Amino acid sequence: MTAETVIGAVGKQAEFRTCQYTGLKVDVAAQTLIKANAVAAVVFLLIGGLLGLSVALTRWPAVHLLPAEWFYLALTGHGANVLLFWIIFFEIAVLYFASAVLLNCRIAAPKFAWLGFILMIVGALLTNYAVLQGDSSVMFTSYPPMQAAPNFYLGLILFAVGALIGCVIFFATLVIAKEERTYEGSVPLVTFGAITAAIIAVFTIASGAVILIPTWLWSLGLISNIDPLMYKLVWWAMGHSTQQINVSAHVSIWYLTAALLLGAKPLSEKVSRTAFFMYILFLQLASAHHLLAEPGLDSSWKIVNTSYMMYLAVLGSMVHGLTVPGAIEAAQRKNGYTKGVFEWLRKAPWGNPAFSGMFLSLVMFGFIGGISGVVLGTEQLNVLMHNTLYVPGHFHGTVVTGTTLAFMGGTYLVLPLIFQREIIWPKLAKLQPYLFGIGAAGISLFMMGAGTLGVPRRHWDITFSDAPIAFAHSAGAFLMMGLNGISAILAALGGAIYVIVVVGTVLFGKKIVGGHKLTFPLHSGGGAAVSHYGSEGAVKLPGTIILITIFFVSFVLYYFINWKYLSELWLFH
Repeated sequence: MTAETVIGAVGKQAEFRTCQYTGLKVDVAAQTLIKANAVAAVVFLLIGGLLGLSVALTRWPAVHLLPAEWFYLALTGHGANVLLFWIIFFEIAVLYFASAVLLNCRIAAPKFAWLGFILMIVGALLTNYAVLQGDSSVMFTSYPPMQAAPNFYLGLILFAVGALIGCVIFFATLVIAKEERTYEGSVPLVTFGAITAAIIAVFTIASGAVILIPTWLWSLGLISNIDPLMYKLVWWAMGHSTQQINVSAHVSIWYLTAALLLGAKPLSEKVSRTAFFMYILFLQLASAHHLLAEPGLDSSWKIVNTSYMMYLAVLGSMVHGLTVPGAIEAAQRKNGYTKGVFEWLRKAPWGNPAFSGMFLSLVMFGFIGGISGVVLGTEQLNVLMHNTLYVPGHFHGTVVTGTTLAFMGGTYLVLPLIFQREIIWPKLAKLQPYLFGIGAAGISLFMMGAGTLGVPRRHWDITFSDAPIAFAHSAGAFLMMGLNGISAILAALGGAIYVIVVVGTVLFGKKIVGGHKLTFPLHSGGGAAVSHYGSEGAVKLPGTIILITIFFVSFVLYYFINWKYLSELWLFH
């Protein structure tokens, strides 16, 4: 690795080093910002994960860990820390990597970027402080007329402003790269995916400002009331669109990982980019499925958003569901794994936690989060599971088995390439994605199973032990909640190993110097594959076609099973 100082077109100086594994020029200022955001992300994942474990152990009737007031406090903190703070800090790191590093460019206005980071830290700490004080247990959705302390809303606003600054820095860095011609042709596909995420982020943050600022003023007593339906409508433009940032970011990491580890190129740049573009146009409209039970919204709006628009959004993810494994198969066959239909998959680097995290994320996001999302977003079927545990079960299928697992896999690339540290305890690191992935999949599946059996979404005690009128769920519901608790323990163990390995590597990992051989090596052509525009072209992919066929058969079967459940709501005499 070599260091050099470069003067840009407008006289700005930047210090660069050249990565010995990818050949990319890394702006030292961008590298420091990536480190800071990644470390902050892991800290808030730890906080949110501990709170989530306490929630799961409370929902497990045999354990029932927390009293009601502590349960709702933990549930509120869990949502804020894992759905917002952990994920968005990591996404800002991804934006800086996808712009400055992949484009061999200096980062724009690093001091301004640090201001954004500080605002995000202050906002996250302020919101956590308000929650832990005990007077802001309004849960993630924070629907009025429930009211949190003013610092709860102020913290979210400050965090959002900081994240918006991060997006501005990202776009400004793209402009610098274009003006200083630090790359040739079109931006790489991973950078294009990051652009998609940042565009959606701006829309999301604007929606949050529109509703959170007046809600903050309401909590201060400066506004007399907030209309609940208006709040829900605007808030879900933020709440659901946040997940669309996640999807764009973690799909980008799928392509990044496949390129760096296997030398994989997209089957078709144009097709993959079109799929990303469809996210911008349609994906945030799926937030309508949270509002289908609201009587004040016009039925035609609900039907359009949960049919035509949603199908177009789903099409984008289905395209990636074909092109990512297809690119992996094409690369593996080029790498010499050509025997039979699945040698390319059997001989994939399953012992590399970056690959296993990525591929498990790909499969689980599609089979669990994707299929359940279409079912939940269908207006007629939504009545079966609205406000049941099916909804957070679906969340965990998208945000946890999809986004979080992909980000964990991406961390094992960030540690050697950006932190320049060798990963400690590689055997633990190899095991971690499997423990977390299996546990998170169990949480999602068993929550959805409990929701299908009627277990409510937000109640702290499914036995209703303090209710004046007795009610008992079926034995199956209790079984589902017990299995959910066991899965949460497994996922928490995987999460704890992740935190230990990451923190241990950052603090004690062997410093990587010139000529160092990585424990988890990259593909020799990985740097060029991830940083240059180019398609694989037409190739035969028998293994991918079989996998996609299995997915579609599962999709259709589950979809029509739910229609059968729906038909049983009506009794014919």
